Amino acid sequence: MSEAPLWARARLALSLLAVDPAGLGGLWLRARSGPVRNRLSEVLPALPLPLRRLHPAIGDDQLFGGVDLTATLATGRAVETQGLLGTPAALILPMAERAPAGLAARLALALDSQSGHCLIALDEGAEPDEALAATLTDRLAFHLDLTELGVSDAPPTRLDAAVLETARAALPGLKAAPDALADLTRLAHRLDIDSLRAPLFALRAAKANAALLGRNRVESDDLIAAVELVLVPRATVLPEAEDPAPPEPPTDDRTESEGEVQPEDLRLPDELLLDAVKAVLPADMLAQMAAGRAAKAAKGAGHGAKQKSNRRGRPMPPRAGRLDGTARIDLIATLRAAAPWQAVRKRAAPHRDGLQIRPADIRIKRYEEKSDRLLIFVVDASGSAALNRLNEAKGAVELLLAEAYARRDHVALVAFRGTEAELLLPPTRSLVQTKRRLAGLPGGGATPLAAGLKAAFDLGDTARKRGMTPTAILLTDGRANIALDGRADRKAAAEDAAALARALCDRGMPGLVIDMGARPERALADLARLLDAPYIPLPRADAGRLASAVSAALEP
Repeated sequence: MSEAPLWARARLALSLLAVDPAGLGGLWLRARSGPVRNRLSEVLPALPLPLRRLHPAIGDDQLFGGVDLTATLATGRAVETQGLLGTPAALILPMAERAPAGLAARLALALDSQSGHCLIALDEGAEPDEALAATLTDRLAFHLDLTELGVSDAPPTRLDAAVLETARAALPGLKAAPDALADLTRLAHRLDIDSLRAPLFALRAAKANAALLGRNRVESDDLIAAVELVLVPRATVLPEAEDPAPPEPPTDDRTESEGEVQPEDLRLPDELLLDAVKAVLPADMLAQMAAGRAAKAAKGAGHGAKQKSNRRGRPMPPRAGRLDGTARIDLIATLRAAAPWQAVRKRAAPHRDGLQIRPADIRIKRYEEKSDRLLIFVVDASGSAALNRLNEAKGAVELLLAEAYARRDHVALVAFRGTEAELLLPPTRSLVQTKRRLAGLPGGGATPLAAGLKAAFDLGDTARKRGMTPTAILLTDGRANIALDGRADRKAAAEDAAALARALCDRGMPGLVIDMGARPERALADLARLLDAPYIPLPRADAGRLASAVSAALEP
């Protein structure tokens, strides 16, 4: 069975983590649950720490310790338990993409506290909007994505315990060149890595690699291995070589021994580091970065909004509250809050038998659920759009509707032409009905852009009241010439469109502005700024490329 280069890097990352688990923080592993991930998990016992599994819905009492309810009630005094974070451990977090912000912050605090923990985050996210919180990814040295790796490329592997033990013993005495950290920091800047932890992790990984290979100092191969494992997965731009600096005049220093290697001799030229980076960058790096920038620009457009609930959704830690007929009591959390006070309360009220519960002890169950997303397609069906790009816009909307149907999003279709806008399709998940309405969309007439935005505003308000998260996707050539009251006045039409754009922005509705004209329209770019939405001019794109651009911007 052959070993893929990606699997070799994964095995090396685990080896380095086994040498310096606390210093490297841990590993973010993105992979589906299956044999490939299982083979990597089989190596985790080589870590010099006990393995402890967490859960995305784990509570604070399990993390930090708390009152042992059974022992407390049996003995009549508060008996505390030690939490999972009480002693150094290798924390394994399955379904890490579902970890709420509160848990991510607590784990980040544990990693920052120098308590000896490391974290193995198993990210199983299948959708683009499912990923480990940036709070944690910044604190984990290694980022691995094995989603496309087949089991035939990942042979079973094991780590030599004796070699690892020797490397751990040698690690504190390893030295690197004085400029090594500066070189790694400069390279991280050229890769547009905004984390100051990244070059520090790279240097620690280089030292661990040198210790693993039995060296007494960090050499060039160690730095290259660290760059490939730590910096490359974080890169957001393709590096370009800088103009070489003029050579420094030679110095005649006879005080040094001719055969002795000085620390400065270990400095690695930037060109070699860049070559190492480019050798392992994925071929579609530019496409991935473009999609990522568009995703960040479409603020909140990628998924339904999170909302609190007391009935359904993902469980959250309970909070103190009161019973008002709508909330559900968390019985275990309530008893745990009341248990430490039982001895005091029995002394204060000896005539009362059984548990004494006070209103301050009440704990309420909480849940978090995501609302359904509604994509409102606002399509320009005027004469100018029909002449230029209406057919391409129809094809793109049809492709986007199919993707929205696969994600189980709701879609709505608004068309504006003549003097008004028309809701051709109310929010629905019916793909067949949507295609039929879209195919029958006629073209011709003036461009009442303000009316289209007004229809999207009203529909978005109605959708919010129904618990949805609306996103407006405007496809137009931007040549508005009909005011909101139906008058043919270009100046008034532009002012009305700007007012509606500001209203949509104030209401917090995310959106996209697609310029489908033959030439980019400056007025549409200004409108996008008022909407606080990305502006995408696509003058020569066909339906497929148009749909791909919108899909990339909708991915969070």
